[in-house]
Amino acid sequence: MLQQDQEIFNILLEAVSEGVIIVDNQQHIMEVNATAEVMFGYKKSELFQKDLNLLIPSNYHASHANHFEKFIEQGKKRPMGKASDIYGLKKTGDIFDIEVELSPFTIYNKTYVMALVRDISGLKETEKNLMLKSIALQSASNGIIITDALKKDNPVIYFNSAFQRLTGYSSKEILNHNCRFLQGKDRDQKPLKKLRKAIDKGESCQVILRNYKKDGSLFWNDLYIMPIIDKHGVVTNFIGIQNDVTLRKKAEAERNHLATIFDESLNEIYVFDSKTLQFINVNYGALKNIGYTIEELKTMTPLDLKIQEDEVNFKNNIETLRKKNVEKLEFETIHQRKDGTTYPVEVHLQLSNLGEVEVFVAIILDITERKNYTEKLENKVEERTKQLNEALSKEKELNELKTKFLSLVSHEFKTPLSGILTSSVLLSKYTLSSQQQKRDKHVKIIADKVQYLTSILNDFLSLEQLETGKLNYNFTNFKLSKVIDEVIYNANMLLKKGQSIKYPDNIDDLSLYQDEKSITLILSNLVNNAIIYSHEHKAISIFVNQNETETTIKIEDEGIGIPLKDQNNIFDRYYRAENVSNTQGTGIGLNIVKNHLENLGGTITFESKENTGTTFTITIPNTATK
Repeated sequence: MLQQDQEIFNILLEAVSEGVIIVDNQQHIMEVNATAEVMFGYKKSELFQKDLNLLIPSNYHASHANHFEKFIEQGKKRPMGKASDIYGLKKTGDIFDIEVELSPFTIYNKTYVMALVRDISGLKETEKNLMLKSIALQSASNGIIITDALKKDNPVIYFNSAFQRLTGYSSKEILNHNCRFLQGKDRDQKPLKKLRKAIDKGESCQVILRNYKKDGSLFWNDLYIMPIIDKHGVVTNFIGIQNDVTLRKKAEAERNHLATIFDESLNEIYVFDSKTLQFINVNYGALKNIGYTIEELKTMTPLDLKIQEDEVNFKNNIETLRKKNVEKLEFETIHQRKDGTTYPVEVHLQLSNLGEVEVFVAIILDITERKNYTEKLENKVEERTKQLNEALSKEKELNELKTKFLSLVSHEFKTPLSGILTSSVLLSKYTLSSQQQKRDKHVKIIADKVQYLTSILNDFLSLEQLETGKLNYNFTNFKLSKVIDEVIYNANMLLKKGQSIKYPDNIDDLSLYQDEKSITLILSNLVNNAIIYSHEHKAISIFVNQNETETTIKIEDEGIGIPLKDQNNIFDRYYRAENVSNTQGTGIGLNIVKNHLENLGGTITFESKENTGTTFTITIPNTATK
């Protein structure tokens, strides 16, 4: 029966998963199970009757003895691990963490203690690792958050102190909230779409976002998220690592701004190696002016652009910069473009650094204008002198025109008025019925002279309106045939003996949208001139041609023509050709015609040969342009 109880006891002892060590009240080992053998590395025979201190590190023997004595006195079951850290000693000499639960019992009036021993070195290592990781997370300079992907809206369940310092939010405002609160109202950022897509797919992602602190201030957040996946392949959490890159973004913006200034500057900017002198970079202004491509320039040096300096002399000059004797060099030289043309330049040269490379930066100013300043100044003085002479000449010419005008008015008005007075006196003498023919002759003379004076006054009025800008054009649609009929009808009264006017063909369907009154005045002036400056029995012809945009009218006569030497001035006001000095006229008609045509968007030209005839050609837009 005793043996049977022992077997049952041994079976129970081995069935326990923890290491079991039984000692007497003198701390002699009386029994161990297989788990304890493995745990400490001893066989049961090596431990039997041995002092328990064999399994305890020597520096803990004294304290262990005190704990054991107190435990025996109290005689109550309790876990020793709760009181203090306990360590075991393996046969190999290795010390490891253990957790011990002591249970006293008495058999045959003898007191024994059963110790249940658990190896917790793995758990302790895990706790240590977790503690170190927690410390590392809290001490990290980057903001770190962990979200729960299994909960609705993926809320934040952990954040480190750096995240709180970075954002300024309280724990209550961070925990159990989706981190979109960092975006404020700025939720249409393009990188957010990439981030949301990665979260939906359970993938890693890195984006740079505009985030906002609790005080509303903007910071640029370089965010990297990484999913945590369990053994079943389910994304349980996301880790977000945040880095404030505001300063970097500002630096990038400044670099981009400087790069934009560099690229868009109209001055030439060259960067070349201080040792090899080969170009490293040039701006758009240089490429545009010098004519080379960037690839071509990278195989060249500044000496390839100069035409007045050798390499030795150039290197001697820039050595003062390399030695930092001066901060900047300024000098003038001549540059040659790819096409061979040259231009004077002013060079501003400084030593700088491009990363680890020492470089020269040259700002080139094209001083062609400056070099030509004296010449331009002289030209300007000459031009101003010429303008002054022209102004004096025009003033003189104006005075002559005034004198000529007064003389012309005096002559042109005096002659017709004398004719009217003479005819009026003679009319009073022809009282008989048989003298009616003579009366009609003088009535016609009076009518012609009055019409001539009216024409002169109309010309002066039109001239005054053109000069003062008081002339208002009235644009309407009208048949061209109506205007030509009126012009020919009025001109018939001026025809000399045997003269005729040839009517243009096929104009019944032609129309214009122009100032009808001005067109009538233009044509009347040209037709009347053709009559006045043509001999008897000569024809005046009118030709008309119209396309989709303009109408061309030619007035052709077989008259006295315009002398070649007078043709350049024929449109000048008050100017009259040499061969018409004895013919009545004011010299302002063609000037008025030209001004009206230019105002209406038209043109006038002529061809003339003395003693053969003249053809005036006017071109008028079918639709008013002004």
